[in-house]
Amino acid sequence: MKHFLLAASLIVSAPAAMACETVTIGDLTVEHAWSKATIGAGRPGVFYVGITNAGSADDALIGIATPAAGMPMLHETVVQDGIASMPHAMSIPVPAGQSVQLSPGGYHGMLMGLTTALKEGDSFPVTLIFEKAGEVTMNVDVLSLRAEGPDCADAGQ
Repeated sequence: MKHFLLAASLIVSAPAAMACETVTIGDLTVEHAWSKATIGAGRPGVFYVGITNAGSADDALIGIATPAAGMPMLHETVVQDGIASMPHAMSIPVPAGQSVQLSPGGYHGMLMGLTTALKEGDSFPVTLIFEKAGEVTMNVDVLSLRAEGPDCADAGQ
């Protein structure tokens, strides 16, 4: 019975564990890449991830690439005089010894020109391009339209 319960709990937590992938490139740790489901392919998608720089030199995320979108780009949500806008960000600083979150309401990836709708439970690859560390590719898991991020605590992360 214990084995059955363990197997059942692993199956239930598997989708959360996928969004909790961690990859390392040089001094950078990149983790918890996720996106939200979209209503069709005509609307842009989003990309979120956490980046930690354990090194002594600053770096910067200077671009993203994915076959899921014809025009992926970096954006930042800015609120000025109560009005929100999302201007293009040429780069996102990743200071030495600090962490940066691409998350709702802040820096994020915009996935313009989706090749297909992003459906909950699907995943797609994204390549992050860093000024100094180079490129790293990881899987992005598509969560529900209402998701606020992956629940990596349940995945043992």
